[in-house]
Amino acid sequence: MKVILIQDVKSLGKKGDIVEVNQGYARNFVIPKKLGVEATPENMNDLKLKNKNDEKIAAENLADAQALRDSLKDKKIVASMKVGSNGKTFGSISSKEIAELIKKQLGIDVDKKKIILNDPVKAIGGYNIGIKLHPQVTAELLLDVVEQK
Repeated sequence: MKVILIQDVKSLGKKGDIVEVNQGYARNFVIPKKLGVEATPENMNDLKLKNKNDEKIAAENLADAQALRDSLKDKKIVASMKVGSNGKTFGSISSKEIAELIKKQLGIDVDKKKIILNDPVKAIGGYNIGIKLHPQVTAELLLDVVEQK
């Protein structure tokens, strides 16, 4: 019996896969536990439509991420740090603070986990910050750290 999986099943396959299972296994385990549905022509058509919709949404998300990357290309944010008399800074700037600065200065909401810091920000100067907008799209942003007055 052919079954379309609704959820990932460890021994069978991933969500959306069409698998061949024994009729008893399908009737007693897969279908009652809502792990899959019988592969009728109607359910196959629903799966095909869902896959097309998912592809369309994924393409739109990719296009949005690329547009956001292009808009961030020449932008910069400014952060200030306390500096001692010998020029040494106190502390560092975290990805959480960078996310807050981006939201406040640019009006763009970015998750702190998506910010890529190559080196810790512990000194005055300019830093290139990476932002993971999409699995295929990473934006670059300039962080300018100045002395706090």
